[in-house]
Amino acid sequence: MKLQKTIKSEGKIAGKGLFGGKETKVIFRPAPVDTGVTFVRTDVPEPVRISAVASNLAERSRRTSIKKGSVSIETIEHCMAAVNAMEIDNVTIEVNGPELPAPDCSSADYFKLLKRAGVVEQNVSRRDFVITKPLALTAGDASIYALPYADDGLNITYDLDYGGHTGIGRQIFSCRLTPENFERHLAPARTFLLEAEAKQFQARGMGTHIGPRDLLVINSDGPIKNSYRFPNECVRHKIVDLVGDLALVARALKGRIVAYKSGHALNQQLARKLYEAAEQQERIQKYGTDAILDIRRIAKILPHRYPFLLVDKVIEIVGDTRITGIKNVTFNEQFFQGHFPGTPIMPGVLIVESMAQLSGLLFAQRLEHTGKLAVLLSMDNVKLRKAVVPGDQLVLTAETVRLRKRTAQCRCKALVSDTVVAEAEIRFMLVDDETV
Repeated sequence: MKLQKTIKSEGKIAGKGLFGGKETKVIFRPAPVDTGVTFVRTDVPEPVRISAVASNLAERSRRTSIKKGSVSIETIEHCMAAVNAMEIDNVTIEVNGPELPAPDCSSADYFKLLKRAGVVEQNVSRRDFVITKPLALTAGDASIYALPYADDGLNITYDLDYGGHTGIGRQIFSCRLTPENFERHLAPARTFLLEAEAKQFQARGMGTHIGPRDLLVINSDGPIKNSYRFPNECVRHKIVDLVGDLALVARALKGRIVAYKSGHALNQQLARKLYEAAEQQERIQKYGTDAILDIRRIAKILPHRYPFLLVDKVIEIVGDTRITGIKNVTFNEQFFQGHFPGTPIMPGVLIVESMAQLSGLLFAQRLEHTGKLAVLLSMDNVKLRKAVVPGDQLVLTAETVRLRKRTAQCRCKALVSDTVVAEAEIRFMLVDDETV
């Protein structure tokens, strides 16, 4: 078993973000075992820590960002690619701005920084995840596959198909992810845009501080006012982005990834799926079930009972910031007797109630709130998007927006098969059990 690693000494980097252009300073610090890669926004009134895991992904176009509540850290993929390639498990990254610097629009400076800082082994085994079952995701004509592989490592093949564009064409590249391969073959590869895309970005006020000499802007003849570092630099950079996105699985991946025209959105979907599979596998190994909280432990925390206990199990808890639970909807539910006998539909108010109960389980993770009840105060932005019927499985999520001694607020969603069926922002008053 390989041991976990962190950096030996601090490292610093500064520069402007690719999209926003704001000057940002970043400090890399060693971190203890089992703490993972953690970003800290230091330019906000109270520093905010955000773990670099797939469950914290923010929805962004053409980049990878993570968030906690309203605070985000943008464009982390080049940094995370270097961390992943260097096999660093634990590191704290302090950022005094909203977006990471993008020196020369590649991962090379991040890799050099980490290499200078040095890597040291720690006394705990690495967390890994072996891909044992094929997983395929598609979006339009793009696709990405996670496949079992005999090699004890991560192997990546990327097929970049710009067949209709003479400046890029079709490029295919394969490699095994090692520090040496990444440094030599991938880290120097830069972000690229088609000339039309670059003009659209700058028309929207993004990337106005950079020009063709700072990254690859490509027309039908190739790079404008620039030249390729590799004949197939574009496909190599696509692998850099993919390595950065897969770092959010927060484990050493073992298997093979095959991608065709995949971008950040599809990469991130795969990272989420692999992260969820790894979390489930570890829960089963630890608890004998994929539940972190089963119904017996839920009943010890919540006062609700039949027929009003609407959370069957909890499958993910991230501190006191995020929780994921399950509600299995069956025809035996009492409310289906009257809602509606001929067309059974789960009442929307009960879907919201299930999200509120899950929020109460999240608040209970903070010691000072043990024994408190989360009494609903108000609901905002409630949307019931799709009917929930017998046989559906509700995947409930609650994310802390604000958590204080006496009040709390959560942003909640309910999904069926990856489709959002309900969402709401719910405020609570936290009271002692005996006062209710």
